[in-house]
Amino acid sequence: MTMGVLSPPAASAARPDTVQQGLSALVRSDGLPAALASVTDREGRTRTYTAGAGDLATGSKVPVDGQVRIGSNTKTFTAVVVLQLVGEGKIGLDATVDTYLPGLVRGEGIDGRRITVRHLLQHTSGLPEYEEDVTDGILQHRYFEPRDLLDIALQRKADFDPGTKWAYSSTNYLLAGLIVQKITGRPLAEEMDRRVIKRIGLRHTYFPAPGDMTVREPHPKGYRRDAAGAPLRDVTEIDPSAAWAAGQMVSTNSDLNRFFTELLAGSLLPEAQLTQMRTTVPIGDTGAGYGLGLMSRPLSCGGIYWGHGGDIPGYETRGGVTDDGRAAGVAVTGIPTDGAATKHLESVVDTALCR
Repeated sequence: MTMGVLSPPAASAARPDTVQQGLSALVRSDGLPAALASVTDREGRTRTYTAGAGDLATGSKVPVDGQVRIGSNTKTFTAVVVLQLVGEGKIGLDATVDTYLPGLVRGEGIDGRRITVRHLLQHTSGLPEYEEDVTDGILQHRYFEPRDLLDIALQRKADFDPGTKWAYSSTNYLLAGLIVQKITGRPLAEEMDRRVIKRIGLRHTYFPAPGDMTVREPHPKGYRRDAAGAPLRDVTEIDPSAAWAAGQMVSTNSDLNRFFTELLAGSLLPEAQLTQMRTTVPIGDTGAGYGLGLMSRPLSCGGIYWGHGGDIPGYETRGGVTDDGRAAGVAVTGIPTDGAATKHLESVVDTALCR
């Protein structure tokens, strides 16, 4: 178990660090192979943490601030690109999907003439989820085109009428990515790199190219347990195309902290679009809210933090930033098979932001 370096001034060693304790418990009590975190306090000091093993076969250390697959945090990047195009007058938030992808979205109870771009970004479209059909271990190395994934989704009936409810569906972000490509005439990955990653200097963040199944920089290996009690299986190398605009990206906790901090500070979006992004609908009775690719969650110490979170075979990530500049990102190298471990992971984020 190792702990990273604290930027000066040095931390007091008078008491055990609560974030380190939380990460160690995720490994020891929840059975996750590794946990890693990056935390920035109100004064702008950043501390990185690790616990567990980066490779179960060799027992090697977890790389400090190593790269991980960030899953659905990708949705926030996609939403930023869409909202930049809204700010440029190229996309209308309340324009229909059919405006940009005429005739593409049709199915049982599904009609792209009734679904708006806002519905997509906010998960209020009623579009059915496709992901459970493509995340099986058998498909770990299969490449999917975005339209293949959309075809899978459209075989199902709508969950509800557009705008009447909230329900999370990655299908929404497939369409958001396709709209970006239609409007810009360029690949989504290229627009994301130019408009977001390079713009704010995220040096360890990228959208894997078609066919790229590796994680480029030092990283802890990702593992999957196919059922409770089953052995852990190394799933570090996967084809992430099944997630595309909804979850394909690779990053680090520190880069994600920077991304969300810069986003909330107005570095990526005009004020009008950032205000829209932060306008949320309730996520059940959880106290959390969902805006346009951005989630708000309550803190135990009062107030809220903004972020997203993501799950993809091998990795689960949680974190976000507060309006006063605190930031915390935590990743584990496996998706828990029960909800308790995810709650423990989220409680580490809360601890980091509240201490």
